[in-house]
Amino acid sequence: MRLVLLGAPGSGKGTQAARMKEHLQVPHISTGDLLRAEVAAGSKLGLEAKEVMARGELVSDAILLGMLEDRFSRDDTKDGFILDGYPRNLAQADALCALLDRIGQPVDKAVQLEVPTEMLVERIAGRAQAEGRADDTPESVRTRLKVYEDQTAPVVDFFRQRGLLGVVDGVGSMDEVFSRIIETLRPVPPIG
Repeated sequence: MRLVLLGAPGSGKGTQAARMKEHLQVPHISTGDLLRAEVAAGSKLGLEAKEVMARGELVSDAILLGMLEDRFSRDDTKDGFILDGYPRNLAQADALCALLDRIGQPVDKAVQLEVPTEMLVERIAGRAQAEGRADDTPESVRTRLKVYEDQTAPVVDFFRQRGLLGVVDGVGSMDEVFSRIIETLRPVPPIG
């Protein structure tokens, strides 16, 4: 199963991806974790990314895609993966699908975790308070969520138009949300 997990910050993607990893027995690939690992390892792409980040700039789509291509070439992804944190915009979605098609590992399913904005603000603000982070004020969280929505809405439509999108209510206990994700991954039986 090659799964793309979509959802706003605070929607529970990371929590559910960790559970899905165990259930599906495939690696959870977070682009943030991948980027940090490549920088720490001093790989060619990691060094390029480190240089870009040192200038205070965002790592380019080309660098991220190169890191993903390298990651997808490893043996542990032969039976699939859970991709979390990517794609975040339409250009990334196009590039990702082109890459996966080229290497013979097309996306099987994209799952969008939906959580109301005010609940996301509460979750992130609560998490920030627990972690002692002052930068996640309710106002800054709402701004980040607006940017996410503006950039990611086309990604959701991209997967919907390809018949790959499952939408899951991300409100409830971890077990309830996990069960909904599992249900959306089940193949639809043919009619007749």
